[in-house]
Amino acid sequence: MYVKAPPLVYLLHPPQSLGDHPSFVFQSRRRRSNCCITTLLLSHKLFLHSQSSTRTRILKRVSQNLSVTKAVSAQASSSSTGESVAKTLERDVLKALSQIIDPDFGTDIVSCGFVKDLGIDEALGEVSFRLELTTPACPVKDMFENRANEVVAALPWVKKVNVTMSAQPAKPIFAGQLPFGLSRISNIIAVSSCKGGVGKSTVAVNLAYTLAGMGARVGIFDADVYGPSLPTMVNPESRILEMNPETKTIIPTEYIGVKLVSFGFAGQGRAIMRGPMVSGVINQLLTTAEWGELDYLVIDMPPGTGDIQLTLCQVAPLTAAVIVTTPQKLAFIDVAKGVRMFSKLKVPCVAVVENMSHFDADGKRYYPFGKGSGSEVVKQFGIPHLFELPIRPTLSASGDSGTPEVVSDPLSDVARTFQDLGVCVVQQCAKIRQQVSTAVTYDKYLKAIRVKVPNSDEEFLLHPATVRRNDRSAQSVDEWTGEQKVQFGDVAEDIEPEDIRPMGNYAVSITWPDGFSQIAPYDQLETIERLVDVPPLSPVEV
Repeated sequence: MYVKAPPLVYLLHPPQSLGDHPSFVFQSRRRRSNCCITTLLLSHKLFLHSQSSTRTRILKRVSQNLSVTKAVSAQASSSSTGESVAKTLERDVLKALSQIIDPDFGTDIVSCGFVKDLGIDEALGEVSFRLELTTPACPVKDMFENRANEVVAALPWVKKVNVTMSAQPAKPIFAGQLPFGLSRISNIIAVSSCKGGVGKSTVAVNLAYTLAGMGARVGIFDADVYGPSLPTMVNPESRILEMNPETKTIIPTEYIGVKLVSFGFAGQGRAIMRGPMVSGVINQLLTTAEWGELDYLVIDMPPGTGDIQLTLCQVAPLTAAVIVTTPQKLAFIDVAKGVRMFSKLKVPCVAVVENMSHFDADGKRYYPFGKGSGSEVVKQFGIPHLFELPIRPTLSASGDSGTPEVVSDPLSDVARTFQDLGVCVVQQCAKIRQQVSTAVTYDKYLKAIRVKVPNSDEEFLLHPATVRRNDRSAQSVDEWTGEQKVQFGDVAEDIEPEDIRPMGNYAVSITWPDGFSQIAPYDQLETIERLVDVPPLSPVEV
């Protein structure tokens, strides 16, 4: 008898009898002895026993594999379900927070990117996150915190909400090489009147200390070399500016947390010098001072619209200007010159302060200097906000005593007016930064430069090659002859900008693949031939 190894199917499902098994071949003999039959039956029994053991081992292994597979599948399913639940809860929190609208940007705080470090403990029903604002002096930070607690706590599964407030000051909106002293200042505010004796220094000092009281890091630069007011209006312990012997930089003095630099602290008193020398002194005091990281630097501008004022506007990338005037018509005439100067330099004027506007007595309001100058500035130049400061003996006395009014009496009517002015400045600076940062961008899908000039509702597209060919710098145009150095064919039709960055409030810096950095003023971009009828993108291109 010869026996073949049975296939696997028969190990799992053995035949009922040996004769049914097709693997067995029997050789007929004439004589079959009992011994042969016994041997055959014994072999058959041993084979069945072996077959049954093998089947049991295979079934056991299959069962083990199925168990492992089910366990892994259950674990994966559980993990997937857990992730899905976590994402759903996170989506619920963000949807709730998106109900909070930033009044400055007109966008919800989620889209603004204010929500950071979101953490959810599903078992305890706890939600924690951080709201990172653009300035520590944000006037609506308390409202944000309260509303965030309310909207998240309203979710049915939330039992506890932990909100942390923080601020990440924005970088200066200037792409060029700034002097080291100014490189870490987020916003520079000019307080100007172009006329002496209207209370400009009073407004500058009280505005600075109002911003500091709102939580901002603030400095004051007294730019009036001929008649510095800061040493009289504040009373710091150290009244002499010192120089760092290693870096040769000026160390500002400090009073109630605000950094101060004035020619009056230089130990020279009032200057008697010619204009060009004064410009150099102002440049040195402003740019070599160790201001450090500041949210706002308030510059007390000197009267006039001459070399000194132009030097300040060119050296310091001004974010905005606050105009100070009095009710008289004569003050309005001089103030109008200053507003036009700032307009030419592309510095937005965000507020007008009319000082000495009125006083109250015997239940009546009196206007000793007339009225209408401030409102006329607002009306004629479109400056959005007007603040009136009354005649108050305490305001004048605080300026002479060395303690600003907003510090000595923070609950007075004057302090509340300065509080409103501070809120206005913070909000307007935030808007300006937002507009400037998105004024000129490159649309990679349309292969076009998208332009939306600040304070304009119009948006248009420009071809990159056209922008590059319209450069008016000395590298592209001969300054003497006006001859075009860069010819039409020198610029590839498919050229794309590598980087676009704002330069203050008036222009952008565009970096091209050949390394050329083009300064493109907004005024020039508005005159370049525009793209029209841009074809829509196909779904594949999108």
